Amino acid sequence: MKKPPAIGLMALLLALGLGGQPAWADEGHGYGKGDGHETHRLMGHHGGAGHYLRHLLRHQKEIGLTDEQVAKLQALRLDLDRTRIRAEAEIQVAERELASLVKDEKTELATIEAKLKQREELAVGLRMAAIKARRDAAALLTPEQREKEKAEHEKMLRHHRES
Repeated sequence: MKKPPAIGLMALLLALGLGGQPAWADEGHGYGKGDGHETHRLMGHHGGAGHYLRHLLRHQKEIGLTDEQVAKLQALRLDLDRTRIRAEAEIQVAERELASLVKDEKTELATIEAKLKQREELAVGLRMAAIKARRDAAALLTPEQREKEKAEHEKMLRHHRES
């Protein structure tokens, strides 16, 4: 039995991982409020900026952050949240538009390819924003504070391993 071309294309997109949800730019750990599972999976391998910012703010006393550093870190976190929320929405819209294009057998492959590229550009932009936020946060720390942050992080990891 011969499959219609649209079904074959959809199978190919799914096999390549392009028919599912978008790949976010920040390590999840409960960061997003989407459906949780989706957000965690999608925010996985991108530098962990949200987690890093939360860690710095949660352990500000142990690390020895100044009030000025805390204010700057909070601003970075808010900016990253804004960027992430907007980008996630745009990516979800692009995904839905892509699904609609794929379902329509009359849609030319070039149109589908353009939508795929648009969606990927949005994901790249989000990932870059997260990487930049993490670097900007790290740049705010003195060398001594970086050492304290690493020690605090290791302490946290040991605690999680023992639990």
